Amino acid sequence: MCGIVGYIGSEPVVPILIEGLKRLEYRGYDSAGVSLVDDGGIHTFKTAGKISNLETLLDGNGTLSGQVGIGHTRWATHGAPTTVNAHPHSDHLTRVSVVHNGIIENYRVLKAQLLEAGVMLHTDTDSEVLAQLIGYYHGGCLEDAVRLALKRVEGTYGIAVVSADEPDRIVVARNGSPLLIGIGENQNFVASDVAAILHHTRQVIYLDDHEMAVVTRDGFRTTSLDNVHVPKEIEEVDWDLGDIEKAGYPHFMLKEILEQPETVCNAMRGRFDDEALTAHLGGLGMSDEDLRNIERIIITACGTSWHAGMIGEYMIEELARIPVEVEYASEFRYRNPIITPNTIAIAISQSGETMDTLWAMREARMKGALALGICNVVGSTIARESDGGCYTHAGPEIGVASTKAFTAQITVLALLTLALARVRERDRAWGREFIAEMRLLPERVRRILEKNDEIRSLAEKYKDHDNFLYLGRGYNFPVAMEGALKLKEISYIHAEGYPAAEMKHGPIALIDRNMPVVFIAPRDRAYEKVLGNIEEVRARSGQVIAIATEGDEEIREKADHVFHIPITLPALMPILSVIPLQLLAYHIAVLRGCDVDQPRNLAKSVTVE
Repeated sequence: MCGIVGYIGSEPVVPILIEGLKRLEYRGYDSAGVSLVDDGGIHTFKTAGKISNLETLLDGNGTLSGQVGIGHTRWATHGAPTTVNAHPHSDHLTRVSVVHNGIIENYRVLKAQLLEAGVMLHTDTDSEVLAQLIGYYHGGCLEDAVRLALKRVEGTYGIAVVSADEPDRIVVARNGSPLLIGIGENQNFVASDVAAILHHTRQVIYLDDHEMAVVTRDGFRTTSLDNVHVPKEIEEVDWDLGDIEKAGYPHFMLKEILEQPETVCNAMRGRFDDEALTAHLGGLGMSDEDLRNIERIIITACGTSWHAGMIGEYMIEELARIPVEVEYASEFRYRNPIITPNTIAIAISQSGETMDTLWAMREARMKGALALGICNVVGSTIARESDGGCYTHAGPEIGVASTKAFTAQITVLALLTLALARVRERDRAWGREFIAEMRLLPERVRRILEKNDEIRSLAEKYKDHDNFLYLGRGYNFPVAMEGALKLKEISYIHAEGYPAAEMKHGPIALIDRNMPVVFIAPRDRAYEKVLGNIEEVRARSGQVIAIATEGDEEIREKADHVFHIPITLPALMPILSVIPLQLLAYHIAVLRGCDVDQPRNLAKSVTVE
């Protein structure tokens, strides 16, 4: 979750660190700080709050020199988001400074041992323990001190370390928390996310677990924790800087919602086979025979990706007739799951770094499943560790509340469903229709987005309500949960998503004139049932907002407000029906004065358990 950036070169370090931290702020924004190596010492500046607070602090400290430094923006785990708990953390002599992402699980034991050795600690964090431990071992070689300290650590970490006694290097290490090195000319960078350094270089190497590196102005050296050389290939980042900027939009979230015609198209591009009427997903590394032999699929994910996985379950079971289970990744690895032969496990994660999902994928592989990844970030841990998979090609998603990544994930799951269904002898006429409908999705998404003002007017009417209920059936039950999640994430309104038929088994007790109920009600086989559920809400004075398909005027008699969307195949409808829910959440949050891109207590990439 938190963000790390570091620089060593010939340029002034402060502007580079601040720029990098701003691009990482979506990963954590409780507090921030930097450490600069200069004049034989380390100068650390940190503060609670956002990067702007750190900028003000630095501006008030005169001219800061130095060409080596590390910075951090925090999402608090151990210890409140205060200035004293902010990173970087120093050792007791203030000769070593450390920034750390992850959790040191045995920090209490290590802390007790340090106290017994006479080392005083000053924060509530697990990270300071690591800084003090490195300082304790630092007798002349920073690399050795880091290696010795990490051998005593249990837990996850992505760290960058500098020393006043060795100002010509940054030592970095990784276990379970992403870290990369950016390659420049007579300068190099370290970061937890390529967004932090994309302005300066596109050439990067990714560290794997249990690896460390010494980074200097002239190069880098990568080793295992046992000091065995590990060769690394330099990779080229294919993002553009404009992809991670607002480009004139008031918020990243709105920009990303409006990008969905392109991102859905990108997720499909080059993957249709119009002769065989199927989809080719080369990254899976599976033959037609392999696909035919699949007997069971387990999908693991968290949050929005879990909702996408549920839609994938409905698609694959109905259209390809393969049993599918969707598991919360955070629960999967702790319940000793049963993995049968010919099972594949699909891990879905926007960042490809979601810790729970990564560990669930590893658990499935350990038990004998073939592990596939669906993720957005090239070079991410899930992408590197899976047996195969698909990129969603949604481009960088900066807004903490996921939007375009969700629809791209559903698109990829639809392509996978197409491939599985066709290899299992679903007829050519069906394949032709499915492909044709998928190709129409970008334009249909665009038509919904053109009615953005209509959704904003709806948001004006409902922005002051404190509770919402979202209801849907079939493919649109997960959409109801996703719509509720978006609203609660960014507007802090309590919202719940349920299967429409389950309303009468409890949630109906909450319904009164102050409870807006959002129904996803396309004309599908459950349509009449949903109309009956709407009547149950009306009978209790609830206010009904209906997402209906174009041409459906009957529903106007039953709903207070109706928003029409184009019709498509039921399996593809979630890609359309979620768009107005994303816009509704966005506009309500803006009207309530919420920080849409950086909602409280959240971070973009959850890299801790």
